This record gives sequence, C-alpha cells and structure tokens, in this order.
Amino acid sequence: MDDPVLRVQSQLTARDRILLGWLYDHGVLTTFQVANALFSSLDFCQRRLRALYQLRLIARFRPQRADGGSYPYHWLIDQLGAEVVAAARDERPPRRDHARLERRRWTSTQTLSHRLGVNQFFTDLAGHDRTHPHGSLRKWLPEAACQRAGTFAEPDDPVLIRAYQPRVRPDGYGVWEEDDKVVPFFLEYDTGAEQLGVLIGKLVGYRKLFAEIGRAWPVLFWLHSAARERNFRTRLAALPSVIPMATGARDHAALRGQPPAEAVWAIAGDGEGRTSLAKLSVLAVNTPESLVSKP
Repeated sequence: MDDPVLRVQSQLTARDRILLGWLYDHGVLTTFQVANALFSSLDFCQRRLRALYQLRLIARFRPQRADGGSYPYHWLIDQLGAEVVAAARDERPPRRDHARLERRRWTSTQTLSHRLGVNQFFTDLAGHDRTHPHGSLRKWLPEAACQRAGTFAEPDDPVLIRAYQPRVRPDGYGVWEEDDKVVPFFLEYDTGAEQLGVLIGKLVGYRKLFAEIGRAWPVLFWLHSAARERNFRTRLAALPSVIPMATGARDHAALRGQPPAEAVWAIAGDGEGRTSLAKLSVLAVNTPESLVSKP
C-alpha cells in the first residue's frame, strides 16, 4: 500500500524539514517571516512555498485588511506535513483532524497578531543567524513545550526535578549562541494591551522555576514601545530583584533597524545602556542560591 509520508520524503530538503517543524510547533508564519528566516530570495521562497502547498504539506490563508486589501499569505501545517514531522521525530501520528483544527484555530483566533509577533521575534533571530556567521539560533520552543514536565531538566537531574512541571507561561524559549557565548532565555512578548502589573506578576513564577531547577536564565520582556518600557522599568525599580531579566522596545529597535540579536536590551537594575543578546550570557547562572534561599 502506498504510504504518502514515505512517498514525499525524497522531495524534501533540510530547509523544508525545518519549516515544517516550525509550522507544526509554532502554528503560523507569514511569507515574509519564512523568507527572512530561511531564504536569501523572496521569489525563491514563494516558489518553494507553492511547491510544498501543492504537495499538501502546508496550507495557507490570507486575512483581509479592515481598510481594504489583504495581508500576505499566512502558512500552516497541513495534515500530511504534520504526519511527516511526527514520523521524523518518532512520535505518535497526529490526529486525523489535526490540520483542520489548526486551520480553524488560527483563521478565527483573536490572538493571531500576538502569535505572529512572537514568531516575528524568533524568525528575526533566525534571519540574523542566516546572514551572520557568528550567530546561531540553537533552539526555539513554543509556549506549550515550556509547560511540560522535565523540559528544563538536565539528564542527570534528580527525578523530582525531571518530573517538575513549570508554572510559567512564557511566549517562547530560545537558545542563542554567538562568539562562544550561549544564552538560554525566555521571551515575554508584550502587545501593549495588558496592564503592567500583569507582566510584573509573572516574575514570581520564574523565580519558583529557577529555584526548583537550580539554574536561571534571562527573561526578555519585548515591549510594545519605548514609553511602555520606561514605565515598566520604573515599576521594576521599586521592587527587589528576583530574577535575571532585560527589556527591549520594538519601536526603538525598528527605528534603528536592529533585530533582537543586536544591542537593544537593557538589563534590569543596570543603567549602563543597551547590550546585545549574546552579552546577556552574564545573566545565566547555574546555581541561583539567592533565589533558592528566599521564602
């Protein structure tokens, strides 16, 4: 009996497999996000996306603009693509309606703009990786993976830690490597709609996570605007420092044409200006005793 997963395997490139994995894990990407992250040519990217679409590996939709016209194509995993990814990872096959449910989820969701914003952050890093030989996006995990038991445990960690289920709900987790510096980080993507108190309230969950696993990594707050970042940092200045963290403002970075890998980050509690993502490696520690000792 002909197996469509086996039949399509020989037609896939390594780049195709990366893209399918991203769509499976992170839901939806626009044509421009895919092109920036993985291709040197927009035209070549569009041709390859059409080919994968014709193979029924990916699906697409095009939201309408409120003022007329439409947005670029938004790409999703299709059922065959989901089965290819699951087979490559030696996982159980996805449900038969996996692609249909994903398509319904993202074509009707009110959180689409938030998800695209999160994915823009990581595809910007991937694009920097592609065009700069010294930078590398080593890992990109979605929110759901961050909440699974044992995600952040090391192989030799005690059973208790490997079974620990994080209570934090970051928008993503990544590992960036550049010039021999390795920076694991959590991302909190701010749309500007939440009250700042909600963002500050998330710090408690991170402190508990870091205390439990015996390691701490920077939490990056990627804020809607420079004004909002200033207000957020003012609120933080009145609180005790409980976790390593840094803030950045999207409008400030965009005005300077700087992706999140570059010097757009201000370390909380530090007035020394902006630093690059790689230099935030100073915030990653293996034994955060100051966190563990706090009640």
